[in-house]
Amino acid sequence: MVQSSMLHSAVDFLAGVPWALPSLRRAFLRSTAADLRTMALPTASPERQLRHRRSIDVQIFARGNGLWEVDARLSDVRSQPTRMARGMLPAGAPIHDMLLRLVVDERFNVVAAGAQTDAMPYPGACETHGDLYTRLVGLNLMQGFRQGVKTRLGGVQGCTHITELSQSLPTAVVQAFAGEVIDTRGDADGSEQPFQIDRCHALRADGPTVATFYPRWFRPAPSMPPQSGTSTTSET
Repeated sequence: MVQSSMLHSAVDFLAGVPWALPSLRRAFLRSTAADLRTMALPTASPERQLRHRRSIDVQIFARGNGLWEVDARLSDVRSQPTRMARGMLPAGAPIHDMLLRLVVDERFNVVAAGAQTDAMPYPGACETHGDLYTRLVGLNLMQGFRQGVKTRLGGVQGCTHITELSQSLPTAVVQAFAGEVIDTRGDADGSEQPFQIDRCHALRADGPTVATFYPRWFRPAPSMPPQSGTSTTSET
C-alpha cells in the first residue's frame, strides 16, 4: 500500500515536470528508488550451511554472419559427499553438467540445436537423448517458444533439466540483442516504442522510469472518473 502510493505520487510529480529539467527528474527518481528499496528479502541465518549449488550460465556469441550461438550450461554440485545410485559421489563433483546449444538468427528463429550431458546421476541412461534437442529447430524464441518446448520435449520426451534450462533463453537472447540488433531507445523519427516498455513493473508506460529515461514514450495514466454521488467541488 505504502509503496504503491509513493509510486503514484512519483508518477504525478514527474508528469508535471518540464522536460527541460532532466537532472531534477533523475534526482527525484533516485530518491524515490532509495525509499522503495526495502524489499521483502528474508534475513540470511548466520548458522546456515551450504549444501547444494545449482549454476546456470548462458553465453551468447555473435558469429558475424547474422547468426548467433547460445550456449546454456547447467550444473549441480553438493558441498558434501552424496550417496548416488551408482555409489558415493565426492563433495564438489557435479551431479549434473549439461550443455544446450542453439544457433539463432536475428529474427529469433532457432536454426540449429543440440545438447550434451557430461555428468549425470544415471550413466548409460541420462546421456542417451541423442539428437533429441534438434526438435527445437523451427521454433521462434519470441513466439510461443516455451509452449513449443513443452509440446516437443516435455515429460518423458526429454531431459527434465535440459528442457528446463531452455526456458531461460528467450530473455537472455533479448539481452544480447538489445542495442545491437534491437532498438532499445526509440529516439529516431518513425521508430517504434521500445520493446521493453510495459513489459515489467519498473517500465510501465505511465511510470516514473519511462518518464525519466524514455520521455517520448511516457503516457500519463488516465484520470479516474469521479464516483457516482461524489461531489467534485469543494464547499465554502
